Amino acid sequence: MTSDVLVSRPQFHSGGTEERTERDPAADREVLLRCATGESTVGFRCSKYNPAQWHSNNYSTLQRAVRDRDEAQKVHGLSKSLSTDTEAETLHRQSEGTRCLGERLQETHSWRSELQLHIQRVLAETELLLAQKNRLEKALDATEIPYAIATDNLTCRERRLGPDLVQDTVEEELTKEVELIRSIQALLKRTIEQVVCQIRINRETKLALELDWSDKCQAYEFDDQCGRYSNMSRDTQIIPSSATMQDQVSNRTSWMMFTQDNLSKASCEQHATRDLRLLVDRVLQDTAGDLKAQCAAVDQAFSHRCLELNEAKTQLELHLTQILEQVGVQERNIVALQRAIHDKTAPLRVAHSRLFLRSLRPNVELCRDDPQLSLVAEVGQIEASLVSLNQRLSEARGSLSRLEEARMALEKDIACKTHSLLIDRDKCMARRRRYPTVVALTGY
Repeated sequence: MTSDVLVSRPQFHSGGTEERTERDPAADREVLLRCATGESTVGFRCSKYNPAQWHSNNYSTLQRAVRDRDEAQKVHGLSKSLSTDTEAETLHRQSEGTRCLGERLQETHSWRSELQLHIQRVLAETELLLAQKNRLEKALDATEIPYAIATDNLTCRERRLGPDLVQDTVEEELTKEVELIRSIQALLKRTIEQVVCQIRINRETKLALELDWSDKCQAYEFDDQCGRYSNMSRDTQIIPSSATMQDQVSNRTSWMMFTQDNLSKASCEQHATRDLRLLVDRVLQDTAGDLKAQCAAVDQAFSHRCLELNEAKTQLELHLTQILEQVGVQERNIVALQRAIHDKTAPLRVAHSRLFLRSLRPNVELCRDDPQLSLVAEVGQIEASLVSLNQRLSEARGSLSRLEEARMALEKDIACKTHSLLIDRDKCMARRRRYPTVVALTGY
């Protein structure tokens, strides 16, 4: 067996770096087996280096070692510098991120406080508007009493009798009052609908503010937790997908505009609610004032009408008293005339008897002497008196009949006036004392 060690010839790359040829492990094991048994040297010439190749190989090895050492030192220096730079940059970026998170927290807290303030204001305005809505509903309910009073007055006055069933000032004022109450009720209903619509808008605005406030509270908690993270935190983890930008996200401008729009809408609704509350106050005051003014006009018309009815009734009663006196006088006059007529019967019989007996005088004794003429004149006078008395009796009876008719008419008219006074003064005006006050009409 030979003592020479067969070594494969090294191959060098033109750039000075050594590249080892790729060899098959099975082939290497076969060569080693042959060398061990001596079969590799049978019939072959051994490969050896000459001295020049040895020196060249040695020099190349030294040069490669120098280059590797220099490169290693360079890589070490660059690595150290890069580590220092990246550490500083990382710390700077981390501190910058922490600072940005702090600014973001302050900004979020500011917007959140502003949202909370507007939520409280919207809630307060809504509560005040709800109170105004309750006032409107109470005022609307309170108008039912005047409406019932006015319609009842008109119904009662329809039961007036005879000539007192007249379309007077009271009826005109009552008709005006009914129309006024109807218009006021329609106005109050429209105002209630407007208030309900504004309350719904306020609640929607409040809901939008609360949602934005809730989102900012949650974002504040997340950012606050992010700001508390440090390199020593144990609950941090690497999530590669978290660094990718999401597609549908808002930018800073849209984020600010969203909250500003919510706050602007809330401010607008607050002003609208405040204006509506002032409008409700003005409507309630105006309607209550109009109702009380019309009520005063109706009461004044009732008072004037009752005064007229009372005066008319007093005059009728005075005339009735005079008529009754005349009836008594006329009745006594008729009795006196009848007695006077009856008293003329006896003298007429006497005169007629005298004339009849004297008409029986014989021959020349049947003379138209003074007694005869006196008796004839007496009969004429008595008969003329009876005619005058009968005529006066007829006139007296006609006057008595007319007096009775006048008495009946006066009594009927007095009854009408009494009935009208009963309706207007004792029923209508007594019912109008239940008219609600201004406080009730304004919804309190």
